[in-house]
Amino acid sequence: MTQHSKRFREMAKLMDLEKIYSLEEAIEILKKCPPVKFDQTVELSLKTGVDHRKSDQQIRGTVSLPNGSGKRIVLVVFTRGDKVQEALNAGADYAGSDDLLEKVKNGWTDFNAVVSTPDMMREVGKLGKVLGPRGLMPTPKAGTVTTDVAKAIQEVKSGKIEFKSDKSGVINSLVGKLSFDTAKLVGNIHALLSAITKAKPATAKGQYLKSMVVSSTMGPGLKVDISGISDI
Repeated sequence: MTQHSKRFREMAKLMDLEKIYSLEEAIEILKKCPPVKFDQTVELSLKTGVDHRKSDQQIRGTVSLPNGSGKRIVLVVFTRGDKVQEALNAGADYAGSDDLLEKVKNGWTDFNAVVSTPDMMREVGKLGKVLGPRGLMPTPKAGTVTTDVAKAIQEVKSGKIEFKSDKSGVINSLVGKLSFDTAKLVGNIHALLSAITKAKPATAKGQYLKSMVVSSTMGPGLKVDISGISDI
């Protein structure tokens, strides 16, 4: 017989994994779970009704979480000339061109966000094997390939995130930290769901948002009643 940990047994008393909760109820249960030694990330997993086999039914976009992501952003900006100092002044952690490109090419990955000016993208594209798997390749659609580096840096640092559907039509995204007030997490989730709704492919048929689960890093995944969320 499987022996579950004390923490698992305590969590099991708080919830019914078959029940569909309101968003607020689910977040409150996550908060009541036995604590761990770090501030857990709260994540949303959304099952959509798109046909992922069709290229025109991919869901992708960005949203600025109104209460921030809680994630510490280490931002790299690939740019040249006067834009380097402009980027550093705007809050970039690292900015530059050839030397920075070479550093990343040689295996340096101590960053989790990337912005690039258009003139650098030919060289940045060569870092696809490093940036691609981590979801860090800058794109014009995400606003991370731009000449307005100051604006892009401000958006990324203040909680702008990118979302996209996977090959199963599921969108997985962080929505904040467990230490956030429930109202702030709810606000972030509403903003994300609204952005996903607006990004619905024109060719998508049938029910678009099918089911949703919220979870924390070391906590359970709880089913949430999408129909009870009024602004999507």
